[in-house]
Amino acid sequence: MSGLEKMKSQILDEARHSVETEIKKAEEQAAEIQNKAKEDANAEAEKILEKSKADVESFLERSASSCDMYRKKAVLKAKQEVIQEVLQKAYERIQSLDAQSYFEMVEKLLDKYTLAQEGEIYFSKEDLERMPEGFEQKIRQTAVLKGGALTVSKEPRQIDGGFILVYGGIEENCTIKALFEAKREELSDKVHSLLFA
Repeated sequence: MSGLEKMKSQILDEARHSVETEIKKAEEQAAEIQNKAKEDANAEAEKILEKSKADVESFLERSASSCDMYRKKAVLKAKQEVIQEVLQKAYERIQSLDAQSYFEMVEKLLDKYTLAQEGEIYFSKEDLERMPEGFEQKIRQTAVLKGGALTVSKEPRQIDGGFILVYGGIEENCTIKALFEAKREELSDKVHSLLFA
């Protein structure tokens, strides 16, 4: 081999070696870049996964809280419906009392609401017709014991039961409906404590 060919061969060998070294460096750099990209991608994926887990957990907590709230509302509504039904049945039961029991109740109401004044008492047409004998006398006696006087009006009122007291133009509504309405909250509380305590 001539000197020129040796030189050529040496230059080619060096060039090949230099290219192989550069290729090896490039491959190492590419592998480093690839590994770094994998690490970054894994770290980012881990962050996304953690955020997703936190989001899912938060969503489940909100859903559970929302379900619990709806459940409580439904239970409360059902309880209120039961209480109203019990009160309605009690009201209907009073309305359907036999005459003796009904007027015994009226007598107790008179004792509670009669004032120490002169006045009139009004009943429904039905109550005036079924009023027991001697009941007007009981009304007068109750008024006298309270320090007043009551006259039973023969003019009926359109009421559901109970009576209306009139003292000096001022009416005291003692109808069953009015008494129920006035005591609705208190009665509801009592029914609630009896049924759901």
